[in-house]
Amino acid sequence: MAERLRNQASAYLRQHTGNPVDWWPFGGDAFAEARRRDVPVFISIGYAACHWCHVMAHESFEDPETARVLNENFVSIKVDREERPDVDAAYMAATQALTGQGGWPMSVFTLPDGRTYYAGTYFPSQPLQGTPSFRQVLDAVVTAWTGRREDVEESAAQIAAHLAAGQLANQHLLGSLAGTAVPETPSGGDGGWAADALGAAVGVLAHNEDPDFGGFGGAPKFPPSPVLRFLLAHGHSSAPTAGTAAGLAARTLTAMALGGLYDQVEGGFARYAVDRRWQVPHFEKMLYDNAQLLRLYAHYSRAETDPDHHGLALRVVRETAEWLTHRMRLPGGAFASSLDADTVVNGRRVEGATYVFTRAELEQALGTGSPALDLLDLDDDDGASHRLPGSTLRLAAVPTAEQTALWAGARAALAGVRQQRPQPDRDEKVVAGWNGLAIAGLADAALALADAGAPEPWILRTAEAAAEYLLRVHWNGSLLYRVSHDGAAQGIEGLLEDYAGAAEGLFALYAASGDPRWFEAAQSLVAAARSRFLADGTLSDTAAESAEVRRAQGGVVAANPLDDAVPSGVALFAGVLLTSSAYSGAVQDRALAEALTAHLRRAAPAAPQAVGWAMSVRQALEDGPLELAVTGSDPSAVAGLLAAGRDAGGPSLVVAHGPSSGVPLLAGRETEAPALAYVCRAMLCRRPVDSAAELQEQLQSGTPAG
Repeated sequence: MAERLRNQASAYLRQHTGNPVDWWPFGGDAFAEARRRDVPVFISIGYAACHWCHVMAHESFEDPETARVLNENFVSIKVDREERPDVDAAYMAATQALTGQGGWPMSVFTLPDGRTYYAGTYFPSQPLQGTPSFRQVLDAVVTAWTGRREDVEESAAQIAAHLAAGQLANQHLLGSLAGTAVPETPSGGDGGWAADALGAAVGVLAHNEDPDFGGFGGAPKFPPSPVLRFLLAHGHSSAPTAGTAAGLAARTLTAMALGGLYDQVEGGFARYAVDRRWQVPHFEKMLYDNAQLLRLYAHYSRAETDPDHHGLALRVVRETAEWLTHRMRLPGGAFASSLDADTVVNGRRVEGATYVFTRAELEQALGTGSPALDLLDLDDDDGASHRLPGSTLRLAAVPTAEQTALWAGARAALAGVRQQRPQPDRDEKVVAGWNGLAIAGLADAALALADAGAPEPWILRTAEAAAEYLLRVHWNGSLLYRVSHDGAAQGIEGLLEDYAGAAEGLFALYAASGDPRWFEAAQSLVAAARSRFLADGTLSDTAAESAEVRRAQGGVVAANPLDDAVPSGVALFAGVLLTSSAYSGAVQDRALAEALTAHLRRAAPAAPQAVGWAMSVRQALEDGPLELAVTGSDPSAVAGLLAAGRDAGGPSLVVAHGPSSGVPLLAGRETEAPALAYVCRAMLCRRPVDSAAELQEQLQSGTPAG
């Protein structure tokens, strides 16, 4: 049996190397083989940390008879959705069109040209509650292919046409970007629609809030990270709905930090909770979630004035940074993609086995009657109602400083117990865009802790090491590669989200460190993204799209402006364009950022949870964004002004400091004074100030620079 997956970057693909199924990686060679044999293609899409992907693999892909049917009648392709989100998005749209739902593992059957004619998600090995077995599905698909080829072709054409309409709708939503007009004023002169749309979005989110447990909607609950980014930014504005936004963000962030979604022992967040209380997580831990949440809690810590809530936010920041460094950091400095939901115990995969504790285990580790146990909200049935081998650990209330110190001792004891257990597998592929978000999170975490009087300089060094890895391994000066493994890029060009995500991280790292090399690298990535993904007034998520994916989508390519768990490439690109323009004064970049967020006029009030990152960019546009340039001869004085500015300026503040070479916002502002701060808007600056009080007054006044 061919072992084409053995040397792939993806742990998910490598997990299937020993299957009796003759797997191919996604690419033109696999489809060419299907054309040569005149057989359909079976595409199985999942990811390494996916529990049900493991279940289907064990039940079906490890079964010799099922493998025989697949090998004789199909060319079988295995896809890691994290490595190829472009492939996943196309076939997820087809699956949802056919079934009304989606998920992983995804099972898709296509013509040899890539167009879908049947699809589903997990199929059991035996018929179950109205769901056919996987073997029954294979038999039906083969029968249709051999006996009703014309019907199959017609179905594939209809599905492709449906997906083409969806892509055209995305194009229509974004509109043409050709000849984007340069705004006449820094605030955009848009007639006020943006302020109204963002305020309406806050109202919709308030209506959708879970009043009892925070977050939006019912179970399952995913961290609404892009939306929280907007709410924190809007909460710092002078808008009438600012207080509502700030309250929404605070309640959700607090609920997640107290619940089982957050790992109270080691730090870091699980992918989602299966219940509305944030009580029982699906235990896989993803880099993209933790990168965003780390940054959100860093920003929230600056806004929160209550000492206990502030302390909780900083605790999450520190512990999540530690978790990223200890569990996810790879040799060379980059970060792995995920930790598995399951742990192998006695040869059997058990979800959550590493993380949960029975009451007896807690009492043995902490001592019977330990006051630390009183801090917890434990299941009476030790997790049996959720089919877990114990309880998740959840704090019953926001701890005081004294209780936080008590829990710190308990954490250390429980971590020692947990370390003796089998540990979940790690997917060690490096994804460029996600690492960019992690760099941004670490950079802002380092600042939040330092400015709060608890400096952790190793956090900034960790961010710098990851940035150096990206520039050394993923970026060749003109192309950014999406994935690497064992220190080598794998040849898959990055998507728009990778270029923009990496630039986001490098801009944040420059703002934290003042090292202009990060600024210069970020500017290079923004320029490359502009040239590779924007053509003839149309933005694309991909620069090197597969012919099969293009045919699956009916021949139409477009960029999806809607967020998923990861911000959309469109929104990320708009954000780094705005940051670039704030540093450089490039009005064309600002104009393009405005154009890329114009769809919010309709989308923000209608579907705010799908456009959170874009709304945060638009909020920054509404705010200026405000720019802060700090220069001086006394590093301590400069640091004091920077800390005061970051506290007062809010999440949208663009910060420049360090050597002025190559950074236009700093040009001509060198001084021999201990420290001077310039508050600017569109590079037009107010008089410089040398005290924290004056700086905070300027940043909070809301008066345009000039």
